[in-house]
Amino acid sequence: MDLERLSPRNPIKKESWWTVLTLAYQSLGVVYGDLATSPLYVYKSTFAEDITHSETNEEIFGVLSLIFWTLTLIPLVKYVFIVLRADDNGEGGTFALYSLLCRHARISSLPNFQLADEDLSEYKKTSGENLRSLKVPGWSLKNTLEKHKFLQNMLLVLALIGTCMVIGDGVLTPAISVFSAVSGLELSMSKQQHQYVEVPVVCAILIILFSLQHYGTHRLGFVFAPIVLAWLLCISTIGVYNIFHWNPHVYKALSPYYIYKFLKKTRKRGWMSLGGILLCITGSEAMFADLGHFTQLSIQIAFTFAVYPSLILAYMGQAAYLSKHHVLESDYRIGFYVSVPEQIRWPVLAIAILAAVVGSQAIITGTFSIIKQCTSLGCFPKVKIVHTSSRMHGQIYIPEINWTLMLLCLAVTVGFRDTKHISNASGLAVITVMLVTTCLMSLVIVLCWRKSSLYALAFIFFFGTIEVLYFSASLIKFLEGAWVPVALSFIFLLIMYVWHYGTLKRYEFDVQNKVSINWLLTLFGSSNLGIVRVHGIGVINTELVSGIPAIFSHFITNLPAFHQVVVFLCVKSVPVPHVKPEERFLVGRVGPKEYRLYRCIARYGYRDVHKDDVEFENDLICSIAEFIRSDKPLNYSPDPENESGTNERLTVVAASSSNLEGVQIFEDDGSDKQEPSSSSEVIVVAPSPRIKKRVRFVLPESARIDRSAEEELTELTEAREAGMAFIMGHSYVRAKSGSSVMKKIAINFGYDFLRRNSRGPCYGLSTPHASTLEVGMVYIV
Repeated sequence: MDLERLSPRNPIKKESWWTVLTLAYQSLGVVYGDLATSPLYVYKSTFAEDITHSETNEEIFGVLSLIFWTLTLIPLVKYVFIVLRADDNGEGGTFALYSLLCRHARISSLPNFQLADEDLSEYKKTSGENLRSLKVPGWSLKNTLEKHKFLQNMLLVLALIGTCMVIGDGVLTPAISVFSAVSGLELSMSKQQHQYVEVPVVCAILIILFSLQHYGTHRLGFVFAPIVLAWLLCISTIGVYNIFHWNPHVYKALSPYYIYKFLKKTRKRGWMSLGGILLCITGSEAMFADLGHFTQLSIQIAFTFAVYPSLILAYMGQAAYLSKHHVLESDYRIGFYVSVPEQIRWPVLAIAILAAVVGSQAIITGTFSIIKQCTSLGCFPKVKIVHTSSRMHGQIYIPEINWTLMLLCLAVTVGFRDTKHISNASGLAVITVMLVTTCLMSLVIVLCWRKSSLYALAFIFFFGTIEVLYFSASLIKFLEGAWVPVALSFIFLLIMYVWHYGTLKRYEFDVQNKVSINWLLTLFGSSNLGIVRVHGIGVINTELVSGIPAIFSHFITNLPAFHQVVVFLCVKSVPVPHVKPEERFLVGRVGPKEYRLYRCIARYGYRDVHKDDVEFENDLICSIAEFIRSDKPLNYSPDPENESGTNERLTVVAASSSNLEGVQIFEDDGSDKQEPSSSSEVIVVAPSPRIKKRVRFVLPESARIDRSAEEELTELTEAREAGMAFIMGHSYVRAKSGSSVMKKIAINFGYDFLRRNSRGPCYGLSTPHASTLEVGMVYIV
């Protein structure tokens, strides 16, 4: 079923119960695959070496009690009932929390922010109150964050750490899930055979899994939910059987008293075993991260009434079986498959492998999504993003990231060759992400929800204490595998911060070297400079939202000619998940009307899908045409006090695909085509035989334009027929002399390497080589 059609961003205001239940069913396959497969490895990881299963059953009952209360407090109470409410216009995840904070306190890391961005419909704050009053909760915190750049950088680093740990989890989760599922083969063959079979089988499944990513999740998505549902029914049924068959009184172990007895007996060893217990909540973050595909209510229903009880029954069943089996003949020791009746082990093994693949698929897709968000917010080099579904929102594939994840996943599998070290690594990644969410959530409570600081302190103290306890138990195993997510996160964090730092410095250089309007007036007013205008539209790519970029003067200096129509195009991201098509473009003039210089700012949210080049070009031209049609005459007078020197007035213009009442563009090869007579047309057929296509702007029936606007539209039509040329800067960024050694390394080597190996602007990827012109510039930052 099409998730986009049923998502909360669509016209359905109030979902029916059938819609909610349908989304809840679908969320089983997309959201809960990782969490549902955790019983495969939790007990085995917990009893790996720190504690042993004794005749008194104090250990197994204590572990069961810890699992029950951990599942209840973290996924159920924290995420389902609290964190899910902190959505960013229906979107969730680490960057959603950071985006909320950026909008409620001006701490955005995006350099080209405009006040006009606050008028976006999704930018609206969750409360009408203004944080300028001393009486409003959070005023002092907001003021402190806005004043201190260091705190803003620390907040960004905190969000990036959580993001990097999610990427690290994308490496570790497929490895441990598939490894644990395949480990059931150990009960069906000898130890000698198993050690030669297990790792190759796991590697083969992982290679197949990553090799199929380019087809997209939507092609197999319809079977994901049934697989996870079958798995949940399987483990819950086995759990109920084990409870009644082996130990009906196991429910008593849910009492917190057994936690006390467990910790009293095991002491330090029990604390160290918490690193394995926390794996029972791995995948909980997906409930929040994948919120954009579903609704808050559907995710709450799925977890509360399906996933949560199934997991509790599964863990209770395993504990009931193990409480009556203290000496296990198999070297498998304490694991999931030991408690499975021998008659159904092979069918359960098959379902477990399928469920592990589904859980791995969810975290891989989530990794792609979070990389895209980082790219949109200027915190990761531009990479190739392939949208694998035209209907289902957010289904993307990133080749470079996919193959990197595969190689790292295979390296972890072959290097460790068991679930013990992989579980240590995965546990640290999982709990770090949760700690970051707790820290950001405490700020959201004060700044966005306008609650007292006491609520935030209570939240971070209660949940932070639990998570810090688990974090310390995971960190103590640094040398036993926990170093892997730390190393991976450090590498990705270094890449993200260096790219973000270099991007900011490059933008600051652009701002400081903007060309004055007087230079432009002199250029157009003098006939002795030999400047000529050529047919066509020249689109100059720039990061600036105001002023004339230095690349334009550099271009004119080297080639004293420019196009009949010049567009200064800025494609930028704003700290909201989506920008409505009717709010996509900001269009204005640069200089007097007769110069035919325009500024166009295309705004995208961090989850928006960028259009292909042809559609983007048409929307760009139509937005300018609509601006010309609706523009009111305005006498131009440069303002010498204006920093940009351009006296620009930008107008919000809808994309042509969403504005059926605005100007529409039609292109053909010159053959006559009939358009509806209810519209008026501005048609220009250029006399040059070299022009192969015909461009027409179709205006609304009620449109009334003056003579000058009609002439301007005619000239835009001729320019469009002559063709478009994209002029892009090819920058060489270097640190200025006298800079610190760290800055020189970051800019001259780190940022330069990333820039040379990253993609260009998304709309210019598939433009014909002949219509793209690169202008080299050296940036001294």
